[in-house]
Amino acid sequence: MADNLRFETPARPDQRKWIRRFGPGADAPDRLVCFPYAGGSATYFHRLMHALAPEIDAVAVQYPGRQERRTETVIDDIGEQADHIASAVIPWIDRPTAFFGHSMGAILAFEVAARLEAAGAELIELFVSGRRGPGTSRDETTYLAGDEELLADVARLGGTESTALTDPDIAAMILPALRGDYRAIERYRWAGGPRLRCGITAFTGDADPKASVEEVSEWRSHTSGMFEMRQFPGGHFFVNQHADAITAAIRERVTGRRARTR
Repeated sequence: MADNLRFETPARPDQRKWIRRFGPGADAPDRLVCFPYAGGSATYFHRLMHALAPEIDAVAVQYPGRQERRTETVIDDIGEQADHIASAVIPWIDRPTAFFGHSMGAILAFEVAARLEAAGAELIELFVSGRRGPGTSRDETTYLAGDEELLADVARLGGTESTALTDPDIAAMILPALRGDYRAIERYRWAGGPRLRCGITAFTGDADPKASVEEVSEWRSHTSGMFEMRQFPGGHFFVNQHADAITAAIRERVTGRRARTR
């Protein structure tokens, strides 16, 4: 399937830089591609990768501008970033594959899924968390704020350890990617398009300031397949407190498909 997919995208130094694996699931029959939140990196999914192995090979997208890619220019446009990821992920959909994205990663996972399905790919499922549906929008301009205000917003959401945010050296490394990601997601507006053929499972926190339950339910209109929304206690990073339950839900949906299709 993957061999038949092609995308015309601007040249990048090495497409292999986009995907990272930290778990032992390379030989698993199914795969999960994970998309980090704004300011986040592939290592955020380290625990999930190990938890899903050996049934599922979980890998993660590494955006430019962070960790080993910190010298690369941050891509501050969701569409452009999705174009690059769609091209880079083709070799990784050589088996039944699902996507999982948190916050900004949910939108990127959705946009990449739309590109792949338009090219003929079939995905198992799109798992999204901590993000309202693509058809909703808010007037957000945090990316224009000063450094202290931007870092304070991240601390308020609970996405980064407070000790890291108060360390000037660490903050200096985080800020370029963080601001670029905030610019990308806050300026994002869904351009329209057909519904995904794969189902969508949406996870949400009941006290998430970035995504109300009503806004999250809008994901329903973006799939012609099954839709399910699971609500958990907590704020924007409720996934950290409910990692086991979310891991179990992903495993059941992905591996359960095998039993349903026999």
